[in-house]
This record gives sequence, C-alpha cells and structure tokens, in this order.
Amino acid sequence: MSATKTGALIVLTQRSELDDIIENGIKLDARLSVALLENIFFKNAPLHDGAAIVMNNSVVAAKCILPVTQSPVPKSYGTRHRAAIGITETSDAIVVVVSEETGGISVAYGGKIERNIAPKDLAKAILSHMEEMQKE
Repeated sequence: MSATKTGALIVLTQRSELDDIIENGIKLDARLSVALLENIFFKNAPLHDGAAIVMNNSVVAAKCILPVTQSPVPKSYGTRHRAAIGITETSDAIVVVVSEETGGISVAYGGKIERNIAPKDLAKAILSHMEEMQKE
C-alpha cells in the first residue's frame, strides 16, 4: 500500500478493550490478509475511510472512527496520523499508518509516532512495541 500511496489506518489491538471503537464501525470478523486490507483501503471503496481494527489475526471492524489527539503535533500531520496518536493515548494499541500523500509508513504507540519506516522494517517496529507491552 505504501508503493501505491494507498492511505491506511490499521489498529492492532493488545490488552485494551476497544469495544466502543469497534461498535462505531462496520463489523467484519474476517481473517486478516494483505488482500483484505488492500480491498478495505482501496480508494473510494465503501470501507476505506476510518480505521480497520485487527484482533487475533482477524479484521473485526472497518470504517471505525478514532479519537484524534489533542496534543500539539506538527501541522504536516494529517487526520490519519492524528487519529493514530489519539487512540494510542488511551489504549495500548499499535497503529500502522500509510500516508495517502507520500506513501510513508508510520507506527504509533503510547501517544507517540515513528515516521518514515521502511517497508522491510515494519514488522520489526511493530514487534518491538509488542515486546514492550509484554515486559509491563
């Protein structure tokens, strides 16, 4: 999705309950796959706006509205990045963002965001935050 500049907002749940976020979206309960995520976030597809929530290797909901951070962030951050930070301020979720404008990949966790992650380094970035959670 980075290569095609397909904007995406993917929330990877951990321990925090996100029932209220899931309820405001479209429930799916579908096995996680690259093809599914590409279809959800395909431009102008019915579910492409909002976030996809991933729990236990399933996409449980799409088109979910996330709380946007109220913290000061650079003006260059779009709504996806602000939402990624926002949900991680109130939960232990890890959020992957793909910028529609640049194709850049970011990972948010704990109210912070790491930008410009190379596609080959994405899994490592996600796993490092999961390992942090397991230590707590």
